Amino acid sequence: MKKIYFLLLATILIASCKPGSKTNNRSEGKPVITVTLEPLRYLTEAIAGDRFTVVSMVPKGTSPETYDPTPQQLVELARSKAYFRIGYIGFEQTWTDKLTDNAPHLQFFDMSQGVDLIYDNTHVHHHTANEKEHQHAIGVEPHIWNSAVNAQIIAGNILSALRNIDKGNEDFYLERYNTLCRKIEHTDSLIRQTLATPGADHAFMIYHPALSYFARDYGLHQIPIEAGGKEPSPAHLKALIDTCSSENVHVIFVQPEFDRRNAELIAQQTGTRVVDINPLSYDWETEMLNIAQALNPMKNQE
Repeated sequence: MKKIYFLLLATILIASCKPGSKTNNRSEGKPVITVTLEPLRYLTEAIAGDRFTVVSMVPKGTSPETYDPTPQQLVELARSKAYFRIGYIGFEQTWTDKLTDNAPHLQFFDMSQGVDLIYDNTHVHHHTANEKEHQHAIGVEPHIWNSAVNAQIIAGNILSALRNIDKGNEDFYLERYNTLCRKIEHTDSLIRQTLATPGADHAFMIYHPALSYFARDYGLHQIPIEAGGKEPSPAHLKALIDTCSSENVHVIFVQPEFDRRNAELIAQQTGTRVVDINPLSYDWETEMLNIAQALNPMKNQE
């Protein structure tokens, strides 16, 4: 019986390792575009359609500020037709040169071109070089995709890049670009309606300040718990608790890749609500609407 069991197990393992699954788009021979983030994958797939396989370097549930790609990802990257970078996120700042060296033939396209960037000194990134850890502040708020205004600009950059690398399908991409822009405009309209509700919140607290462009779009005040990329000190926590009252804050947003204990501590002291959001979600439209709805007083009462 033991021999039969082991033979059966070995057969299953061998079968599971065989390549050529029908669900694997790469086996269908499509060219590959690599992007940095899941929201950028969504926007790229919306325009590229079935002409390309689009893969993200930063997987779901990990921080693009500090992520290191696996050796397998670097091997796969060398097979890509192009790389779409979001612009200034920590992963790209640390790895762009290495990615270029690993795949010198690869065309890089910057999706932040044309975006009205927010400059600050709060985004400090950690990385290792020559076995010594150090920091650098790039001075640009990198979360440009969390904005309907910016999403349209990014879509235009995607369209331009696709026309560059696949000139024979320009009309196909233009049609899909126009459809995507209408979706983004509709999302923007719904957000504005939600935030126009009498009594809607005009200030919110968030652990990591990923909604700077969202706040700018809709005239909101974003209050980060993080201080210069670090955990808040006891004095800063006390100041945040006071700010909740003075700014009439009712919602504290927390992303899945960050510790929520300080947010919960502030919420306990102030009676605010801790709301889970995921600005790195592939479902860009849904996530933008969820954020707006959390600031809607009618939704807060549900």
